[in-house]
Amino acid sequence: MKKRNINLEIAEIFWEIADILQMKNVQWKPQAYRMAAQTLESLREPLIDIYKRGGAKAIDALPGIGQGITKKIIEYIKTKKIKKYEVLKKSLPGEMYQIMKIPGIGPKKAMLFYKKLGIKSVAQLKSAAKQGKLKSLPLFKERSEQKVLEGISIKKGQSGRIPHKDAKKIADEIVKHLKKLPEAQRVLAVGSIRRKKPTVRDIDIIIQTNKPEKIVAKYIKMPFVKRVLAKGKKKAIIITKSGIQADIRLVRPEEYGACVVYFTGDKQHNIWQRKIAIKKGWKLNEYGIYDKRTGKKLDNGTEAGIYKMLEIRMPKPEERIGETK
Repeated sequence: MKKRNINLEIAEIFWEIADILQMKNVQWKPQAYRMAAQTLESLREPLIDIYKRGGAKAIDALPGIGQGITKKIIEYIKTKKIKKYEVLKKSLPGEMYQIMKIPGIGPKKAMLFYKKLGIKSVAQLKSAAKQGKLKSLPLFKERSEQKVLEGISIKKGQSGRIPHKDAKKIADEIVKHLKKLPEAQRVLAVGSIRRKKPTVRDIDIIIQTNKPEKIVAKYIKMPFVKRVLAKGKKKAIIITKSGIQADIRLVRPEEYGACVVYFTGDKQHNIWQRKIAIKKGWKLNEYGIYDKRTGKKLDNGTEAGIYKMLEIRMPKPEERIGETK
């Protein structure tokens, strides 16, 4: 029988609470729950053992864990439920929670669909995108509608989170196949796998190449591919025969370093880096560092070069969560 990991169970609930609160436009609390989730994911000692040893004070002493969140952790330890979480899920109309979990949508867009178009099911969203109704929304274009449809397809193919060691084994096999391609100059698995998160939802791989379309054409025909969800000139998304989603992104040599940095760090780490770049008069994205006035590319195309320009000590991949010292 598979042993329960209560730390990850509670962390997953906190991530979901944060998303729902963000959808409801609640201030501050979403970030508090996300910080708590990150702490629980990084803990080596089971929460049950911490609680038995030191009670509520021991849990409250953990980084990013306040008294209110401590009470919810203890509630889960004792009852295997968190009442606030159950209430929040029921408070959302229709399938709003499922909609916000679709890749590329999130809480804000899900609420925008509901308020402006009355969309509260995945089927309604799919129909609206096909009929071109999303284009009436702020900042939405025809390509945005296509991305929504791709996201729905991706969500349908996802099988949930799996243990890191299982995901890494699959990723290593994919990387091995990709490295055999003569067009692939460098290949690296990034994201949750490179950060060594305990569980992984999907696999992200960066490939340096001057011939991206050839790699895409070969990738979607590789032996581990069960279904192709999307393909383009610089990326492809597939579902493997083991049921996990695997994305590849193709970049030029001068873009490789910035892309690896962007897709290795978590969202808050990337936001922190962009703020530093802005203060220096630069623009930072997944392709590099650019002078905001001239648009000139400033970095040397390496991962270390990005951190050096930002005057940040380059942290280990597993440390790239939020701000680092």
